Amino acid sequence: MKEKKEKESAKSVIINSVDRSIDILEYLFRQGNDTSISQISKDLDIYKSTVFRTLATLENRGYVVQNKNSDQYSIGPKLYAYSTLPHNDIITESVRPLLQEISDAYGECVTYGILEQEWDGMYANVPLITIESTHNLGLSRKISNQTECYCASLGKCLLAFSENVNLDVYKNAEFTPFTEHTITNYEDLMKELELVRYQGYAVDAEEREIGLYCLGVPVLNGHGNAVAAISISGPKSRVKGEHFEEKITLMKEVSARITREVYL
Repeated sequence: MKEKKEKESAKSVIINSVDRSIDILEYLFRQGNDTSISQISKDLDIYKSTVFRTLATLENRGYVVQNKNSDQYSIGPKLYAYSTLPHNDIITESVRPLLQEISDAYGECVTYGILEQEWDGMYANVPLITIESTHNLGLSRKISNQTECYCASLGKCLLAFSENVNLDVYKNAEFTPFTEHTITNYEDLMKELELVRYQGYAVDAEEREIGLYCLGVPVLNGHGNAVAAISISGPKSRVKGEHFEEKITLMKEVSARITREVYL
């Protein structure tokens, strides 16, 4: 009897709108592809207006994305990133020591981050682990915490390799020209991401700050989609200087080890 009362009490405090949101998210997971509001409404027996408002809220937070060509919806990259994110203990025990190998080799700032969609539809990279530079002239925390994807090596890797990223949001976006080297339009960004996919790494060549150079590689899951990315950042003379190809090789090796040990 006590257990029955506890269950009834729990049901009485359930928030219906949250409950519906979870139903819709679980439905989209099961579908695995773009689905219309009408289909969701029919299959879940929820009013179209309610489905529309729920999806608009979830899209605003990056948990679902709308295909602008078909007006249909699917799970967004933010939810995929969080769903594949290992427990913090696993990150600390498995990922940080591998990142430390890069830091020990070159002494530069090493960052490990994931993709997140912002309220305006554009994408940001969210640092999860940062290992500070050991050089006297190293990267400042202010710069390492910047999140704009279009002018960051880590962010470009996430845009290029992540699943369910809607790059159309950049067609009419306002790009901030941080320096004369910053990408400031959709066409140039698409060319840059194509290059990133071809070579398997990205650079920030003084696009965020003059003198600052960053090199990034994606961390892929078993399906070849990015779940995170790694970057090293520092003065252009050091990061782009000698051993540049060696840096790329080591970072790709570390990325592959993270994939094997954490994401497979």
